Amino acid sequence: MRDSLVGYSGWLGYGHGERADAWLARLEVNRPELELFRSAETPPCPVYAPRAATVLPADGCDRTVELQSDAAAALRRARDHASLNAFTWIAESAAGVPVAVKDLMHVRGAPLSCGSKAFDRAVAEHDAEVVARLRRWGAAIVGLTNLHEFAAGVTSDNAHFGRVVNPAAPSRIPGGSSGGSAAAIAAGIVRLALGTDTAGSIRIPAACCGVVGFKPSYDAVPRDGVVDLAFSLDHVGPMAASVGECAALFGALLDQPEMPPWSYRDLSGKTVARLGGYFAEPLDSEVRSALDAAARALERDGAKIIGRDIEGMEAAPAIQLNTLAPESAAFHAERLASRGEGYGEEVRVRLEMGLFFPGVWYLKAQRMRTRLVASIESAFDRADVLLCATMRTPAPPVGASRVAIGEREYALHTAVTNLTMPFNLSGLPAISVPWGRSREGVPIGLQVVGRRGCDWQVLGFAERLERAAP
Repeated sequence: MRDSLVGYSGWLGYGHGERADAWLARLEVNRPELELFRSAETPPCPVYAPRAATVLPADGCDRTVELQSDAAAALRRARDHASLNAFTWIAESAAGVPVAVKDLMHVRGAPLSCGSKAFDRAVAEHDAEVVARLRRWGAAIVGLTNLHEFAAGVTSDNAHFGRVVNPAAPSRIPGGSSGGSAAAIAAGIVRLALGTDTAGSIRIPAACCGVVGFKPSYDAVPRDGVVDLAFSLDHVGPMAASVGECAALFGALLDQPEMPPWSYRDLSGKTVARLGGYFAEPLDSEVRSALDAAARALERDGAKIIGRDIEGMEAAPAIQLNTLAPESAAFHAERLASRGEGYGEEVRVRLEMGLFFPGVWYLKAQRMRTRLVASIESAFDRADVLLCATMRTPAPPVGASRVAIGEREYALHTAVTNLTMPFNLSGLPAISVPWGRSREGVPIGLQVVGRRGCDWQVLGFAERLERAAP
C-alpha cells in the first residue's frame, strides 16, 4: 500500500513519498469503515442516482402563518435581528433583515474564501442563487461566516481564520462545517443564517450550539453558486433561532410568493416512528433521556409513537466514506496538485486520501446506497416522520480526537456524523431542534426526518417538538 502511495506522491508533485505517511495515518482512522466495506457483498441493484425533490404542501395543516399587518412593528423586530413576521414583511420596507451566509456561497461584492488559503478569494460578481433569492425578499447579507475549511470537517477549527467558539458551551466544539453560522445565531449576532450539509453540517452545529438547523430534501434548494464538497450529498439549508424563523427562511429560499400553511394545532392522528437499533445504540444517557422526554411530549400532543428499526444501517458509515471521499477528491484534485500548501494539513490529508479509492469501490458504494435508501424509505410505511437524536452525545470537548459512548469508542468525525449522514445518503429532509441541556450545560439536539419532498411537514412536526421542549 505504501508503495502505491509513494507513486502517487510523484503525480502530486512531491518527492520520495513525503506525504505517504500522513495518508496512511489518516486511512487508519477509517479502518473500521474500510474493513466493513471490503467485506460487504455488492448488491444486485442499480447504482444510486440522486433525485431532486419537489417540495409538497404539508398534509393536514390547519393553521397558516400569522402575518404581521403592522409594518412599523415588523421593522422594529428586524432591527432586533428579525422575527418570522419581520422577514415576511421586509420586502415591503426599506430596511433589510440581517442574514449571515456561510463562506462557501458567492455573495456579490464580497471575496469568497471557502475558509481556505488555497482559494483565490476573488470578489464575486454575482450572487449564488440562494443569496439572490434572499435579496429579492429584502434580506440584508451582513457577513460571511467562518467554517471548517472547504466544509470538510465537523469541528470548525479553521487553520487559517481561527477556531469557531461555541457560544453555548465554549469548551465544546461548535460542530461543523457550518459552525460559524450556528455560532452567529447562538451569540445573538443574527437570528437567520445559511449553511450547507454534506454529512450533517447544518444539523450538527445546530445541535452543538442549541439552535435550529434544517437540511431540506436533496436539491429542493438550488446549489448554483455554492462551492461543492460532494455533489450527491450536498444540501443548502436554513439555520435560525426558532423553527418558525427557519420555516420563513426556507420559504424565501424556495422563492415562494407566500408562506404555505405548514404548522399544526396538535399532532392528533399523526404517527411518529422512534428509531431504534443503529440509531439507539449507543446513546449518551442524557441524550437518551431527552429522547424519552420528547417522545412522551409528542404523545401528549396527540401523536402515536411507534418503534422502528431500519435494516442495513450499520453499513451507512462505510457507504458515506466511499461516496464522500472520491467525490470531494475529484472536485479538489487539480487544486491539491497545484496549491496543496494552501490547505490546512488536516483537511488536505483528508481530501488527498480520497484519491486512493478505486473507482469500482465508488460504484459498489452507490449500489449499496440504493439498497440502504430503500430500507430507510420503508420506515415511513406506518409513520409520518421519524424521530432520533441528532448526535449520539452532546458536543464533544474541543481537541478531542476520539469519543467514548457507553462501551464503544469512535473517531470524532464518525461519532459526530453517525446519526445525520444517513439522511444525506438518502436525500430526505431532516431538522435538528434543541431539547434542553446536559448536566454540564451542553445543548442536546433531536432530529425529525420526513419523506422526500415533505419538507413543510417536517417543519410542522419540529415546531410542535420545539413548543414542548424544556
